[in-house]
Amino acid sequence: MMHPIARRSVLQGVGAGALALMLSSVPRPTAAQAQASVRAKYHMTPPAGWLCDPQRPVTTNGAYQLYYLHSGVNNGPGGWDHATTSDGVAFTHHGTVMPLEPEFPVWSGCAVVDTANTAGFGAGAVIALATKPTDGIRKYQEQYLYWSSDGGFTFTALPDPVIVNTDGRTATTPAEIENAEWFRDPKIHWDAVRSEWVCVIGRARYASFYTSTNLRNWTLKLNFDYPNHALGGIECPDLFEMTAGDGTRHWVLGASMDAYSVGLPMTYAYWMGTWDGEQFIAADLTPQWLDWGWDWYAAVTWPSAEAPDTRRLAIAWMNNWKYAARDVPTDASDGYNGQNSIVRELRLEHQSDGRYSLLSSPLEALANYATATTTIPNQTVNGSFVLPFNGRAYELELDISWEAASNIGVSVGRSANGARHTNIGKYGNDVYVDRAPSDLSGYSLVPYSRAAAPIDGNARSVHLRIFVDTQSVEVFVNAGHTVLSQQVHFTDGDTGISFYSDGGAATFSGITIRELDATT
Repeated sequence: MMHPIARRSVLQGVGAGALALMLSSVPRPTAAQAQASVRAKYHMTPPAGWLCDPQRPVTTNGAYQLYYLHSGVNNGPGGWDHATTSDGVAFTHHGTVMPLEPEFPVWSGCAVVDTANTAGFGAGAVIALATKPTDGIRKYQEQYLYWSSDGGFTFTALPDPVIVNTDGRTATTPAEIENAEWFRDPKIHWDAVRSEWVCVIGRARYASFYTSTNLRNWTLKLNFDYPNHALGGIECPDLFEMTAGDGTRHWVLGASMDAYSVGLPMTYAYWMGTWDGEQFIAADLTPQWLDWGWDWYAAVTWPSAEAPDTRRLAIAWMNNWKYAARDVPTDASDGYNGQNSIVRELRLEHQSDGRYSLLSSPLEALANYATATTTIPNQTVNGSFVLPFNGRAYELELDISWEAASNIGVSVGRSANGARHTNIGKYGNDVYVDRAPSDLSGYSLVPYSRAAAPIDGNARSVHLRIFVDTQSVEVFVNAGHTVLSQQVHFTDGDTGISFYSDGGAATFSGITIRELDATT
């Protein structure tokens, strides 16, 4: 008998024995702990249950329609739930739109608005392609079509897959079966030059491309095979065109990848390039990274309603398959597990080294949810300084400059005695976020505690925008070349902020704290 299978059968990189040991060691919160809510204040969370991959939103009825994988149990089988937002900050939940069928879970995919009625379901119909393992058989991961005539609130499914996993149908050897068991997460983009749809599907060591004029009949094109397979397999691929700040037009291929084994992120990698109707041609086979933290996976991007050619929005699942299936404090306190990142705005800019890079900025609409603003005079610190502030959900913006100091930064989520905190700073050639001192007993994330991104070792200043919520930290560095996103399990008393500077003095200036709350 086949049993429903989850988005992952086991955690990547964790053996079954280690997984069982890790889950059995997690302490259950007491009844008193369960009464205190730690739900995020300005991040999207599910009303209940397990939140996983977000699905690329579409714009209908004057709002963004966001879908996300949802299950009643952690890392369990499930389908798509639906939420809407007009500004990318406050979300309204509408429940399940693609339910779990017996032995037939729905995995990731994407939705598009079929403005020209290419699929025959009506002009403006919302068409979604999503992966389902046919008959519950993992090597039969295939792509199914759903359509909606009411702006994406209800969907009807075609009974048969529109993109068949031919590898799965012929696979017999272990190597063939392994490859066939990775055929998922379709992402669709309209190629205006050729008047056809382009679909990219994630594979274990490459990306597969298909084209179609009607979203129903698809033709396989050439694969994109990146040479460094140590970057991991392609999950939740992303494909789009975008106009850069200098007016040039570019194709972008993105994917969530596990590059832990080579010391690179386990987040969103992307290649700049071109699409010629047959293949994606990368300008550089070494990808760039949109986030350097541990928790910015399964990201999706979509065009901004205000400037669709030059601005895109992005959101990601703030979790990591190295530890995602474990229970977390919100399971007991609020009956849910998982949150999405804040929505960020992306722009494409030409860099001094000749590359084009995606730069990230926090969504401006967050400012509309500021409930209080605190400014603090400039501080020169040689050692440490505790700010006269306590809070649980806020943005801290500041500049730091120094001459000889070797380790400079900010501690957020600081307990009264200073023992618990998360450090955000610059040391040597790294800008880092270290959440180890915020670990809870039984919830330790070692060796995944410290995340670091490259920065000029000769730099003597840095601009930081730090977004702290009850269960997360997201750090935007300088002009958005670098972002680090981490889940952090703060406790009730982890409300302080302090500055530190080792090996010399540093000046902290422009210190502004904006308390944020989108739940009211």
